[in-house]
Amino acid sequence: MLDKHPRRMNATSAGIPARSRSFAMDRCIPTLILLLIGPLSIASAQEPAQQDNVSESSQQNAQIERNRADSPSPRTNVIDPTLDEVVITATRRSERAFDLSYTTHTITADDIRDRSYRTTPESLRDLPGIMVQKTAHGQGAPFIRGFTSFHNLFLIDGVRLNHSAFRSGPNQYWNTVDSFSLERTEIVKGPTSVLYGSDAIGGTVNAITKSPSTYGEGINSERRLYYRYSTAERSNVGRFELDVTEDEKIGVLIGGTFKQFGDLRAGRGTGEQPNTGYDEWDADFKLEYFFTPDTRLIIAHQEVSQNNVPRTHRTAFSKSFDGTTIGSDLRRDLDQDRRLTYIQLHAENMDSFVETMRLSLSWQEHHEIRDRIRSSGVRQKQGFDVGTFGASAQFESNTPFGQLTYGAEYYHDNVNSFSTSNQIQGPIADDASYDLLGIYVQNQFAISDRLEFLVGGRLNYARADARRVSDPVTGGRTSVSDEWWSLVGNARLVWHIVPDHVNFFGGVAQGFRAPNLSDLSRFDVARTDEFETPAFGLDPENYIAFEAGIKTQYDNWSMEAAYFHTLIDDMIIRKPTGRFVQGDREVTKVNSGDGFIHGIELSTSFRFRPDWTLFGNFTWMDGEIDSFPTALPSSQREPVSRLMPLTGQIGMRWDHPKRHIWLEGLATIAGNQDNLSFADKADTSRIPPGGTPSYTVFSLRSGWRINENVDLTVAVENLGDENYRVHGSGLNEPGRSLNVGLSITF
Repeated sequence: MLDKHPRRMNATSAGIPARSRSFAMDRCIPTLILLLIGPLSIASAQEPAQQDNVSESSQQNAQIERNRADSPSPRTNVIDPTLDEVVITATRRSERAFDLSYTTHTITADDIRDRSYRTTPESLRDLPGIMVQKTAHGQGAPFIRGFTSFHNLFLIDGVRLNHSAFRSGPNQYWNTVDSFSLERTEIVKGPTSVLYGSDAIGGTVNAITKSPSTYGEGINSERRLYYRYSTAERSNVGRFELDVTEDEKIGVLIGGTFKQFGDLRAGRGTGEQPNTGYDEWDADFKLEYFFTPDTRLIIAHQEVSQNNVPRTHRTAFSKSFDGTTIGSDLRRDLDQDRRLTYIQLHAENMDSFVETMRLSLSWQEHHEIRDRIRSSGVRQKQGFDVGTFGASAQFESNTPFGQLTYGAEYYHDNVNSFSTSNQIQGPIADDASYDLLGIYVQNQFAISDRLEFLVGGRLNYARADARRVSDPVTGGRTSVSDEWWSLVGNARLVWHIVPDHVNFFGGVAQGFRAPNLSDLSRFDVARTDEFETPAFGLDPENYIAFEAGIKTQYDNWSMEAAYFHTLIDDMIIRKPTGRFVQGDREVTKVNSGDGFIHGIELSTSFRFRPDWTLFGNFTWMDGEIDSFPTALPSSQREPVSRLMPLTGQIGMRWDHPKRHIWLEGLATIAGNQDNLSFADKADTSRIPPGGTPSYTVFSLRSGWRINENVDLTVAVENLGDENYRVHGSGLNEPGRSLNVGLSITF
């Protein structure tokens, strides 16, 4: 459905107690704000560049080739490269990020290597507006503009990873995508339900996997090896890729990754966190066949297996951090296996009303098993199996009225579940199915040379059938069947204030999320000391998001700033029933969450000398929502759970004039988060009493291109050995760590 082929197709502080360190934020924020606004006087003095009289498509492809030619070493273009990247996910069309009416970011394979990101969720941690919470070392869940779990949509080459068994709150599912198999990741913030349907509220993330890249005359092949080691977890990660192509016609890429993570050592005061390590292996395959230079068939398969990933904070192995409670379970491990196979046809430059066509058929399997041993010695196993069939068709047409993007998509889940302590169902309903259907159209048109509009709409249908569900009152077997219709729209604009240099963007977008099987039928532990039981008669959640921002891009300076305000209506939230299940407070789901989340995001980069670049970002966020802080039937307005604290980053980078060596220093500062909901205060194993302490973390990174085939990266993360935790997490982040990466091509 989405294409990325680069050649043929349009691409797209030490010793100070944590509680006393809040001064760091107060001192660094003014510096960061000066960084954000300081270059204005310099940049505004620059004259706009003359526009070439070539087509948008040609400009994009030419820019991609220039970026490649000018990038003999990783991350040469550090002046906010995302603004000059071609992005597909935001509008389903190839467009420069600078020209989009959305806030977007791009993470490349080089970024993952240079910054030593361990997992796909962790690769998002340095972006403004995103907080990556980790319940466990193998469970990373990004909060994008205040939303997590199934309020964010994850795509793999355009295919939905989200399915109807996704549970609420931070979960582990995004960690089943191998970051080392990705060519690039595109992040679009805010609701995109018009184009992508249910779940696309906080943001949409599209992970675009690697493709064959050695095309040329005759048979060509290339082998690539990558190894990563980290002292904080004594980890070993290795990947091998084989890339084979024949002429300009056919190409195959085969890859495999093995990951071994030891127990994670946190900063000074906590040290080693036992029972946090795990193993994982990944495999991927992609075949491309070109019927013509503009038409290709793709067949791809990927799979991942994670073994015995511990949820440590719920076990007796956990360590207290600033007053958090110790768990009681003797074991709480999770196994996950996921497999995805798809076939896609991409055709461009078609000589008809339909100029571009993208067709996709996919099959995805997800298997999960949780092995729990309580403090009493009682052992319980539970899990689910989900099989998802997906089909989509997308078309693009240029008309006298604008550029049309339209299509339809359909997903069908078959779900089975089990539990050794429940003969009726597992964590979700057994013998169940779930359907999602969407039809959409979007038009992009120009009012004048400097003003562009985008409008769109989508009709959505969802249906759930669950045949084996535990009745929360009688304890017997019951069933659930329901369906929902939704109609959503969006309207956005881009005003080219200074063409090619300053753009104003903004708009309004509706978002929705249909109740899934986890909302309707979950029978499982929720938060600390909570047990969730099935809920019936739920309605879809509705959202309206407003956004306004500005993007600037000059030779030596770029900046992006945005304000967003998301209105929440009928959000499905947990409500206490007053009963107890297995010794925990019973909660169930209701449509009672009305409220809002709003915030400011800023990012900038300034090249003040030819080889020196200063960069940084800043995030402020707040929100309130109606919830049930007590067992009483009335709701109360309180802070949104797990709000991202005031956070900023500031860094500096030096590139050797010949671009074969680079050095980078980075400081990440997060304020104390004591703006807590009742549920946050009750989550005593993850959130300390009074809130999560502030922290400041310094890191140094470097890279050396030894020759055209060998790259070495070395990083010292958390130089001050800070003992800290990302808000809402179940374990602390790594202490001082040496990370080494070696990439070899032959």
